[in-house]
Amino acid sequence: MTVALAASFERQARHEAAGSPKIEIRDLSIDYTANDGKPGHRALDGLTLDVYKNEFVCVVGPSGCGKSTLIAAIAGFLRPRSGSLLLDGAAIRGPGADRGVVFQEYALLPWRTVLDNVTLGLRLRGVPRAERNRIGHQFLDLINLTDAAHKYPHQLSGGMKQRVAVARTLANEPEVMLMDEPFAAVDAQSRMILQEELVRIWLKLRVTVLFVTHSVEEAVFLADRVAVLTPGPGRVKSIVEIDIPRNQRTWTELGRSPRFTALREHVLHLVRGEGASG
Repeated sequence: MTVALAASFERQARHEAAGSPKIEIRDLSIDYTANDGKPGHRALDGLTLDVYKNEFVCVVGPSGCGKSTLIAAIAGFLRPRSGSLLLDGAAIRGPGADRGVVFQEYALLPWRTVLDNVTLGLRLRGVPRAERNRIGHQFLDLINLTDAAHKYPHQLSGGMKQRVAVARTLANEPEVMLMDEPFAAVDAQSRMILQEELVRIWLKLRVTVLFVTHSVEEAVFLADRVAVLTPGPGRVKSIVEIDIPRNQRTWTELGRSPRFTALREHVLHLVRGEGASG
């Protein structure tokens, strides 16, 4: 049996075991309101996508295709014009603790230490200090920033700040993590390290992830499946299965992988409009 076929069977078995999708999107359309209060620019038009429990799905597409709008809708920040948006079979009607969001901007509080930033959500929920510090140190250890617990954001590099933002989201134990271009603002070397760290963390925690990126290479490196959107208003043009074993998801391994190169080029052609939909 080939590696690709084995990966396909494994993914099918996982979906069957998971049952219904964790996130179920059907014919989703979202308009941005014009200044006169009437419907204006349409960002998404009839988008349909399933994301299963513990799955890592990346979304790519041309600029303006509605990738960030999709994240905002699932987070509960935007109300759809039409269609349905379900989490565990229930309609999403607003933000909730079951969904954590990591943005491109770090959004760390500069007057609070790293530990206090990581535990901010726990503090707002009334978790006692000793317990939230225990949880905070647990996640700082997970992201390899234990020694930075009492530093302040201005003392951290961009990559370290984003790792703190990820830890802050995870500390609240969301069922779904929504990530909107989280590594776009860091340098190339830090971005590669963050990608490897995210794979390692995801393998340990197995939270469901929907990750938006402009980088096709990043999407193929991270994802179980890559959803390619059409030019705006966005719809799903194609779903690409990434059949690269998880134990090979390091840049040392993938840098010389013909399969990675082939998948990257295939997804890139779809984004550029050079591939067939399906």
